[in-house]
Amino acid sequence: MWICPKCKRQFKNINQSHYCGEKPKTIDEYIAQQDPEKQDGLRLIRQILREALPGAEERISWSMPTYWKGQNILHFAASKNHIGLYPGPEAVAEFQEELKDYRTDKGTIRIPYGKIDPELIRKIARWCLLKSA
Repeated sequence: MWICPKCKRQFKNINQSHYCGEKPKTIDEYIAQQDPEKQDGLRLIRQILREALPGAEERISWSMPTYWKGQNILHFAASKNHIGLYPGPEAVAEFQEELKDYRTDKGTIRIPYGKIDPELIRKIARWCLLKSA
């Protein structure tokens, strides 16, 4: 058992990655809590999703920025070397060919910082919105 020296939470794995501190209440707070060099990419993803998902509510769910309209549509989150976009496994399968240059796993797309494709993200977000309706 490992105990984080900052937040005192207990984990099964030594040095397990986790979020210490107060959880953000808004997407603005979430982005502001990230490393400065990651914030522009997160703001760009947010802008793309806002445009692609009109009427969707922005909220924090699972400590991640989330777009919701009657149910979760998709999430995104900062990671060390990429932005995780979480549209679900059906979306990853649907866009498999267009995502061949990205690392994917189940319902996750890993987008390296500086390599954001706004049109592809827009297409995936709109597809997710239609599937959730």
